[in-house]
Amino acid sequence: MTSPIPPSPTADSTKSWVDLSIYDNSDFNPGRGLLIRTLWYFCSVAFFENGWFPVSGLKVRLLRLFGARIGRGLVIKPNVRIKFPWRLTIGDHCWIGQEAWLDNMVAVEIGNHVCISQLAYLCTGSHDHRRRTFDLLPSPIRIGDGAWIGACATLLPGVTVGPNAIVAGGSIVTKDVEAALIVGGNPAKEIARREPPASW
Repeated sequence: MTSPIPPSPTADSTKSWVDLSIYDNSDFNPGRGLLIRTLWYFCSVAFFENGWFPVSGLKVRLLRLFGARIGRGLVIKPNVRIKFPWRLTIGDHCWIGQEAWLDNMVAVEIGNHVCISQLAYLCTGSHDHRRRTFDLLPSPIRIGDGAWIGACATLLPGVTVGPNAIVAGGSIVTKDVEAALIVGGNPAKEIARREPPASW
């Protein structure tokens, strides 16, 4: 086991190595202007992030209106957060569980027949801790057909979950998951291979 790289001899480990006062993400392109982003914010609060409006059909129409590419039969539960619908692609017959958070500052692509369980978090943005400016590091997330993301699981930036894979509840996924693999833990590791259905 290798030891962590020690800080520079000139660095004072008792003081912050980052300076958030000089953080600048002005080169990040959110994909839409301020007006559309503001309209989406209020639409999200009114129809998606609260529990009083359970109807999936209108939510799908609103997502499409804001540029999302949505297939047939999407079921989207209450209290779901979606950052930028214009950067969201969802295939046919998917389920998005209650309080799931699709933090898609860049693309999130979800295949067909995917289940994303309650409180799952898809995180597409991180920061470069090696730089004093704490630069933004966004990277897309892709989920293949037939995959299941368990309750309270977290997918970190740049992760691809293969077709028919399962991410166990509460797991933290830091790297790609192969097709039909079951992973779990923090960080998520292989648990087993998923068997195909006994009957079709």
